[in-house]
Amino acid sequence: MSLAGKAAFITGAAHGQGRATAIALAREGVNIVAFDVSRQLQYPAYSFGSEDELLSLKKEIELLGSNCLYFKGDVRNEADISIAVEEAIAGFGRIDILFNNAGICAYGFSHELSEEAWDAMIDINLKGPWLVGRKIIPHFIRQESGVIINNSSIAGLRGMKRLSHYAASKWGLTGLTKSWAIELAPYNIRVVSIHPTGVNTPMNDGLAALEGTTTREIAERSAGNLLPVPWIEPEDVACAVVYLCSEQARFITGSEFVIDAGLLTK
Repeated sequence: MSLAGKAAFITGAAHGQGRATAIALAREGVNIVAFDVSRQLQYPAYSFGSEDELLSLKKEIELLGSNCLYFKGDVRNEADISIAVEEAIAGFGRIDILFNNAGICAYGFSHELSEEAWDAMIDINLKGPWLVGRKIIPHFIRQESGVIINNSSIAGLRGMKRLSHYAASKWGLTGLTKSWAIELAPYNIRVVSIHPTGVNTPMNDGLAALEGTTTREIAERSAGNLLPVPWIEPEDVACAVVYLCSEQARFITGSEFVIDAGLLTK
């Protein structure tokens, strides 16, 4: 797909969709910058990625013949982002792809959410991608090339019960995508949002534990998919990202790429 030799900056890379995408891109010859918080957060109170997972990702990517730099960092922390971007440019000479994947999810009725819960959701899911983009876009402009893929959600295209803060963050990310696409098109930079249905990742296990239910029930809350599947796999998202980063998708920008097993057709 003409991606060999490029470099991709991936947030939330330790496991789930970020890890699957890093591996899929590495198979195409892309060098990877893996960025992940790799520590427990106060909200939501489920397990996040680990430094061990980042290290094992690096080893897996190198076995595929690509290079990998990894960084522990928070997308809310501008200093963390700056260090990773500067070292990535120094190490690879360029960044060609940004996959804004890091995100959180948690349930709660809007009127019962704490201000801290609302702020955490918006800061990680919406402000975080903007902060990362703010550091990488100037490099894209100088290169006059680049692709940004923002990982939104079906919740970025519809409302969802007990997920008002999550939906607000993902709708915001969809709007940011469209605005970036307009601003950056003159520099040959494409920007696309992707919108998966429920994905089979460790986040489901964390949400199930917090809700006192099963991962299947968590999946069914966002399902109603037309196709008979409870969720899609991280590799399904990764395949979409690889395609959208390739020359085959050279005229796709400013749009929503839906991976929902038919959910939104209902």
